[in-house]
Amino acid sequence: MAQQGPNEETVLSPSTTLAQKLEWLIQNMWPADASPPRNNVETAAAIAAKTGEDISSTTVWKLRTGRQDNPQLKTLTALAHFFGVPIGYFGFESEADQVDDDLTFKALRRELDTGTVRSDVLRALVELSPDTRWIIDEMILSVAAADHRRRRDRPNRDQR
Repeated sequence: MAQQGPNEETVLSPSTTLAQKLEWLIQNMWPADASPPRNNVETAAAIAAKTGEDISSTTVWKLRTGRQDNPQLKTLTALAHFFGVPIGYFGFESEADQVDDDLTFKALRRELDTGTVRSDVLRALVELSPDTRWIIDEMILSVAAADHRRRRDRPNRDQR
């Protein structure tokens, strides 16, 4: 699922390619009881510790970079368990689309709980007129697209 911003730039939602889904989950749905990963070795270790499924750092790297897009069922099951999503999220787009909004709200709730997103800002957004809210929506989509391009174009040493 993608949205078009003002410059027709695609803004990714959680359900896109398997690599993008996994990256979105790592960035937005990392379990609070697991130390944030600095690299694929730590990512694989955290998944193994929580699920008991031995996933190599190479597998994590391949999945995150799109070099592998058809992992074993046990790998998908471990990922689903670790991130707390239904296994269908990794399957057909129609199944993943049903989960997208729930995951987005869950990630937003986490951001509210940690204070990264302020509740007074969300309240103010709700209180805006529809026309003003549309302008803010377009600004957010434009900034999100620019941020996505910046992160995509910047080499990420953490994924080694």
